[in-house]
Amino acid sequence: MCSRTSLSEARLTTTAAHTTVLLDEAVDALLAGAGDAPAGQWVDATFGRGGHSRRILSRLSPQGRLLAFDKDPEAIQEAARIQDARFSIRHEGFRHLADLPVGSAAGVLMDLGVSSPQIDTPERGFSFRFDGPLDMRMDTTRGQSVAEWLASAEVGQIAEVIREYGEERFAGPIAKAIVARRQERGPVASTAELADLVAGAVKTREPGQNPATRTFQALRIFINAELEELQQALEASLSVLRPGGRLVVISFHSLEDRIVKQFVAQHSKEVYDRRAPFAAPQPMRLKALARIKPGAAEVAANPRARSAVMRVAERTEVPA
Repeated sequence: MCSRTSLSEARLTTTAAHTTVLLDEAVDALLAGAGDAPAGQWVDATFGRGGHSRRILSRLSPQGRLLAFDKDPEAIQEAARIQDARFSIRHEGFRHLADLPVGSAAGVLMDLGVSSPQIDTPERGFSFRFDGPLDMRMDTTRGQSVAEWLASAEVGQIAEVIREYGEERFAGPIAKAIVARRQERGPVASTAELADLVAGAVKTREPGQNPATRTFQALRIFINAELEELQQALEASLSVLRPGGRLVVISFHSLEDRIVKQFVAQHSKEVYDRRAPFAAPQPMRLKALARIKPGAAEVAANPRARSAVMRVAERTEVPA
């Protein structure tokens, strides 16, 4: 796709080519009921390449404010191009929603997963379609890369990660192949090496799917603690959202969507204390509003949208 010498040019190209999934639907759902020119503070918890943020800013009043979060240094660089006094961004993961004051947000948007520029830049190591260093970190300034973790992890640990986060039934053989390769020729260091190892260990695969798909997904989710951070961010949203504020979450695979679905369901009902059957129940904290998938036209124009699911919920009134 691109050489190391032309990386900066390639990044500009991939950023320009990035297509934000469910752009209009997400922003419409977030701002619904807030009037034609909303004020207040809004949160784009996963800035990415800024598609949602730019659209939100285009609809806010001069008194509105937008705070974004992102772990990726390249996302922070992209955010610097937004010259708007109403906008600010933090180089942090979205679990840091918990740092915001209680009831300070009029709405929170989360667009999960990886962006097209991350996938399409070989140096980031997210994709088996290009040969590059086996990194996969969202934040390249801290933490272990996938290659570093695989260099010392035991067979059982590797198999558990691939099975749990990739739902891969050949997790055991894949883990054994990775460790055997490490013992014979040294650690796996590139995406192409890992993809070849997985292809040799996976005996059958769904038509049209690369054998390495589930393994790469699993290792990316694990190394970035994506599901744990999602849980933390969802819990924080309950505190941060003011009554009537919207929570909009776009997910791209079943593990993410299951967490979001269960979270909304859990907080969309009254909770009774079985130890005190006559006590007043804890009121529900969210109201589930919608589940939306991209239409046929969007999927045709952007195949990466086909697995997206957007869930919308509203923070209920907090009793005095």
